[in-house]
Amino acid sequence: MLLSMQWLRDFVPYEGEIQELGDRLTMLGLELEEIFNPFEAITPLVVGHIVECDPHPEADKLSVCSVDVGEDELLSIVCGAPNVAKGQNVPVAKVGTTMPGGMKIKKAKLRGVKSFGMICSERELELSDAHEGIMVLPADLKPGQNFVEAMNMETTVLDLGVTPNRADCLSILGIARETALAFDLPITMPKLNLVESGGNAADLLKIEIDDPQFCPLYQARILQGAKIAPSPDWMRYRLLSVGVRPISNIVDVTNYILFELGQPLHSFDGDRIKGGKIRVAPASDGTKFTTLDEQERDLISSDLLIWDAERPVALAGVMGGMNSEIHDGSTNVVLESAVFRPGTIRKTARRLSLPSEASYRFERGVDQQMNTFAMDRAAQLMSELSGAKIVSGVVKNEPTPWKDRTHTYRHARCNSWLGLNLEPEFSKKAFTLMGLEVDDSNADSWKVSTPSYRLDLEREADLYEEVARYFGMDKIPSVLPRISKTFDSTVIAETPYGFYRRIKNWGRGVGLHEAINYSFVGDDDLDLLGLPKEGRVNIANPLSEDQNVMRTQLAPGLLNTVRHNLAQGNSHIRVFEIAKQFVKDADSDTETREQSRLGIMLNGPRNGSEWPHEHGDADYLDIKGLVENLLSDLKLGEASFTQAEDHSYLEPCVNITLGEKEIGFMGMVKADIADKYHAKKEVWMADLNADLLRDTVMAHKIKFAPLPVYPPSRRDVTVIGPVSLHAETIKDAIFGLKLSLLESVELVNVFTPEGQDEERNLSFRLTYRHAQKTLTDKVVDKEHKKVLEALEKALPVRF
Repeated sequence: MLLSMQWLRDFVPYEGEIQELGDRLTMLGLELEEIFNPFEAITPLVVGHIVECDPHPEADKLSVCSVDVGEDELLSIVCGAPNVAKGQNVPVAKVGTTMPGGMKIKKAKLRGVKSFGMICSERELELSDAHEGIMVLPADLKPGQNFVEAMNMETTVLDLGVTPNRADCLSILGIARETALAFDLPITMPKLNLVESGGNAADLLKIEIDDPQFCPLYQARILQGAKIAPSPDWMRYRLLSVGVRPISNIVDVTNYILFELGQPLHSFDGDRIKGGKIRVAPASDGTKFTTLDEQERDLISSDLLIWDAERPVALAGVMGGMNSEIHDGSTNVVLESAVFRPGTIRKTARRLSLPSEASYRFERGVDQQMNTFAMDRAAQLMSELSGAKIVSGVVKNEPTPWKDRTHTYRHARCNSWLGLNLEPEFSKKAFTLMGLEVDDSNADSWKVSTPSYRLDLEREADLYEEVARYFGMDKIPSVLPRISKTFDSTVIAETPYGFYRRIKNWGRGVGLHEAINYSFVGDDDLDLLGLPKEGRVNIANPLSEDQNVMRTQLAPGLLNTVRHNLAQGNSHIRVFEIAKQFVKDADSDTETREQSRLGIMLNGPRNGSEWPHEHGDADYLDIKGLVENLLSDLKLGEASFTQAEDHSYLEPCVNITLGEKEIGFMGMVKADIADKYHAKKEVWMADLNADLLRDTVMAHKIKFAPLPVYPPSRRDVTVIGPVSLHAETIKDAIFGLKLSLLESVELVNVFTPEGQDEERNLSFRLTYRHAQKTLTDKVVDKEHKKVLEALEKALPVRF
């Protein structure tokens, strides 16, 4: 939001430092982004008085002017404008001035006559498109005056960042209220002096609203006998200072009120409204409508239109139509002032990629009670600037009148939440300055009524925030909160949030870094991984082309995380992400099925450079170990791992099964895909169904068993077998013996002898234990011999 200081002072008498104002507004939630001079490019210009104006001796269309620019300085300037004449005051660019377009004024000789400057037109100063002649200034100006100061142009504009909830601050009046709050200043509203000419507007126009939920209020005034002309300088310069191009007196007034009071208005050519009727109704699918930017729009049933008796004449809340616009020959004006449902306007503006100052405000909510005042002030200005007469009365349809809102406020609770010890009178003063009405008859629980322009105040907590804003967010002391665990902690642990927090704690505990990626990816990312096009959820208005679809798997985001880390010089990458993936589902209420997944990705050295261990690269055993560690941490027991025949981006790929349920998959990202993400070493990934894991954990019944009392006895064995023989097959064969003393079997090493392609060595550690006594070597050796004999009989192995 651009704030003109001249305009602001029409509402509040602020005379302090500009930076101080910006700092205070920032602390109130309106962040100051920039302070600038909107007319800085023409600041070097001065007012000149043409003392003499003679024809050029060598050119019929040129004049040689003697121009007084102050301090007894006369400049000889050759000018080609047809309207230049003796006695005029004009803007002059002296030699050395750089014009807004970048041209630098130099000494010149035109047809043999020297010229020491330039007399400027409005177009050359980028004040308007007028270029038929030079700009003629008021006669009461003095030669040598700075042009910007002489014309009372704005020299200070603040660019303020307004959060989406503060729709009331998208106007000069709204920011004036915040300024008054910050410095305890009075607010002066513009004086309304509306002169009606008779007649009855309600006899000339009827308003119909098909569905009140889309339009709570629509009203209009009718003006007759308007003369379309340029707006006066003061209005044009104010609009230019906030980035709006002046068009004509009628259109400029609607833009002026939009910035001044925050109410978007629209003016129709009254003679182009057919049948004396305006109807607010949705479009039909396939409706075509040409907006003021001369673009034909294809509309759908969710778009809201303004119709006359025969056709649509405006895209409600977004932009008017070409078929009803104000033009140079317009004389009768229908001035619209309305309130539309924010969500409807937002969807239409986003879908059509048609943002406007009006839609920006409508989609955040406008002040319904200010609506009539804004319309009447606009009608008054239009009448004063165009000579139009205002027909008596207002044409109005308000199916949903504004209802005052009252909230409970508990001061003790506010102090508790803010960590402050404020007196009740402090809060009451803050609310009063903000325009809120306070009923404190009950000292413990006040009733606070919020004004119609503060749509963001929806609950008691919002009132606490207002007290904090008035106190000063920067003044609230930093105090570490007291941490205590309650019985609710166990309840939270059973929620999805509690379970995912547990997963995150596990991830950090095993040395993984959490990645948080956008839910948006690009079609190119999914295509690169060979993921199907079916089921993709496309985004209607993507942030960019490489974020035009919702992710169907976590792999694209994690691979982009790997690429980013490699680009920053981090070669030891161990990351995890717990997030949702999205797939189209016609049976879902949102037509999209969401599933929480846990993704783990490893790349580079197994250990960081600071660890005094071997620095081999991460491999299959690392990713498998993490999956087994997670399942152990969740007390879910052991999973089985089976190699998948084919996968679009993992090779090899292993399916992970827990009981009879497949909970995910893991494997190595194909080398050509990893190369696309600048990974020169193997990238290992696991993708687990977090929702299924949670359901399994919630259904899991905890069983208690006594801790072992007697020591274990361990035996290592190296099994030599074909490369195609899986370690899991060997483990299953051992457990299949159902030996009572065998407690566990662990794979501790895999070794392939140099030059050997057909066989490999698998080393296992077998743990034996008896629950009632200490085992002797003789007993253990006997059990271990059974294992070796059984393996030789069942599998093609040797020892």
